[in-house]
Amino acid sequence: MTNKKIISIVLGLMCFALTLGICIQIKTVKESNSTVSQNYEENNLRAEVLKYKERYDNKIKEIENIDKELEAQISQATEKNSDLEDAQNQIQQGNKIIGTTEVKGPGVIITLSDSKLDPKTVLNPSDLLLHDIDVLSVINELKNTGAEAISINDQRVVTTTSIKCGGAIININGERVGAPFTIKAIGLPENLANLDRPQGYLDMLREKYQIGAELKKSNDITIPKYSGVINFKYAKTVDK
Repeated sequence: MTNKKIISIVLGLMCFALTLGICIQIKTVKESNSTVSQNYEENNLRAEVLKYKERYDNKIKEIENIDKELEAQISQATEKNSDLEDAQNQIQQGNKIIGTTEVKGPGVIITLSDSKLDPKTVLNPSDLLLHDIDVLSVINELKNTGAEAISINDQRVVTTTSIKCGGAIININGERVGAPFTIKAIGLPENLANLDRPQGYLDMLREKYQIGAELKKSNDITIPKYSGVINFKYAKTVDK
C-alpha cells in the first residue's frame, strides 16, 4: 500500500471520527437545552401557582376581616335594641346550623389512612385504598349519632357538600383532598365514639382491609366555617 493511500485512509478515519464527535456534541447540547427548557417551564408554572395561591389566601383574609368588621358593627347596632339583638342571635344560630360560621366544642377526631400492606398480597390492590364511600359512611354514622358540625381535612361539611372519588384523591366541596383524612366532629363525645364499636365500620376497615382508622375524643375541637357560597336554587320559603 502506498503512502498516499495510507494517508487518505487515515484522513478519512479522522474526518469520520470528527463528524461523529460533532454529531454527538450537537445531540448532547440539544438534550441539555431541552432539559433546561423543561425545568424553566416547570419553575415558571410552579411560580404562577404559588402566585395565585397567595392571591387567594389574601382574598380570604380580606373577606375574614370584612366579616369581623361587619359583626362588630352589627353587635354595636343591636346592643341597645332587644328586637334587633334577638334577630342577630337567630342569625348566628342559623349560621351555626348551615355551617357559615366557625364553631368549637367537644367531640371526636377520626384519622383514616390507606393500608400499608403490600398490594401484591391481595387480589384487588384497590381494597387497600380509602374511597369516597368510606368517607361518606363515616360521615353518615357521625350524623346519625348526633354530630352538630363536621369537617374533613378542614373542609366544612354542609348540606350541599359533595364527596366524589377522583382517582387517587377525593373531591370535597370541589377541593381535591388526599389521604390521610382527618375528620372532626363536634357533639357528645360518648355518642360519637360509638362509631369505633366492635364490628362497627371503623373496626371493619381495620380488620378486613388493614386500613388505618383511629378515633380519639377531645374537649376542644375547632371546625372552620364553610368558605364557599350556599345557593339554594329550588328550595323556596313558604309564605304564611
